[in-house]
Amino acid sequence: MSVATTEGVRQSNLSAILDILYRHGPASRAALSKRTGRNRSTIASLVTDLVEMGLVQENDPDPIGQVGRPSPVVSIRAEVTAIAVNPEIDALTIGLVGLDGNVRRVIRHEYDRIPTAGEMLSITSTVLAGMQVELDGLLVTGIGVAVPGQVRVLDGLVRNAPHLGWRDEPFAEPLAQATGYRVRVANDAALGALAEHTFGAGRGKESLVYLNGGASGIGGGVIAGGRLLGGSAGYAGEIGHVRVSSSTVVDSAGIAGTLEAEVTREELRATLGLERVTPGEFSAALLADRSDRVAAVVRRQLGHLGTAIAAAINVLNPQVVALGGFLATLAAYDGELLEQTVKASALPPSIEGARITPAELGENLLMVGAAGLAFSTLLDDPASVAR
Repeated sequence: MSVATTEGVRQSNLSAILDILYRHGPASRAALSKRTGRNRSTIASLVTDLVEMGLVQENDPDPIGQVGRPSPVVSIRAEVTAIAVNPEIDALTIGLVGLDGNVRRVIRHEYDRIPTAGEMLSITSTVLAGMQVELDGLLVTGIGVAVPGQVRVLDGLVRNAPHLGWRDEPFAEPLAQATGYRVRVANDAALGALAEHTFGAGRGKESLVYLNGGASGIGGGVIAGGRLLGGSAGYAGEIGHVRVSSSTVVDSAGIAGTLEAEVTREELRATLGLERVTPGEFSAALLADRSDRVAAVVRRQLGHLGTAIAAAINVLNPQVVALGGFLATLAAYDGELLEQTVKASALPPSIEGARITPAELGENLLMVGAAGLAFSTLLDDPASVAR
């Protein structure tokens, strides 16, 4: 066996162990041996390598209830982190997320007008520079950026983010040059779908449709056969641009009568009489207001949302439809109405077993998703941390 092949096998084994710990949490050496099919001496050697890389740690298990010599428990070190970035039309959100799943910190930087791509790069770099004391001592593996728009993931070029007004804007390389970190960029809803599939309502499922409602409109991501459905160029999942009415109201792409045109956070905010609020404050205000005026807007928006969900169920036959952002709040306002609307337009065999649910990761969803993008290189090749 060649040296290259041997190194390739070891890289694959290291990746398998780190991925298990990332997805499922701490595990004993014995459990890792069972999951990977590798013998205990091989697992011990691989874990030792990961410890030396600074990625994992070993601790003695709780001796209570143990018979014989217990196997050490392996867990990801809390210091292994990634930076998550989510630019929106009203605020830039930056999170520090651990490979162990812990969202250590979230910063929301609001602005009065939508920054250009260049200005957003400058704001991001400035915020991260202000976090430098906090970042010292951590093993930051990179930056993941969740953009509300179509992204060419190969090089991080934002092809079209209409709400932000960005078109063919390079983002990954300039941010990497400004910060010194490895940067990857992808569509926000696609990253949300991956996060919810890995850690949330879609965990253990083969198929999921994720719909995200934010200040920049409605995005979607699809998991099929356990994998993100990308399409020919990586732009699949844009359910927000599915036509749901004969209205002449257009969405951010100029298409009339779509889900994104008919169901908007802005209309709800204006109906509630709110000014600038955080997503959490908006959700609380909407759920608390049962006035006829607000209820009428919610009912109309839920009707359009139900039509779009039914179309997705008919086409994709998912096990789970997960709703994030303000769409989850809409569903919580009147879940029975949403369910009735979906059933009225969905094919009975297609909807059997399908579950419509709020995204379990809640407000942290896009932070976890963007961090997961940053972690992907490390998970594929743990030894890359040394390089």
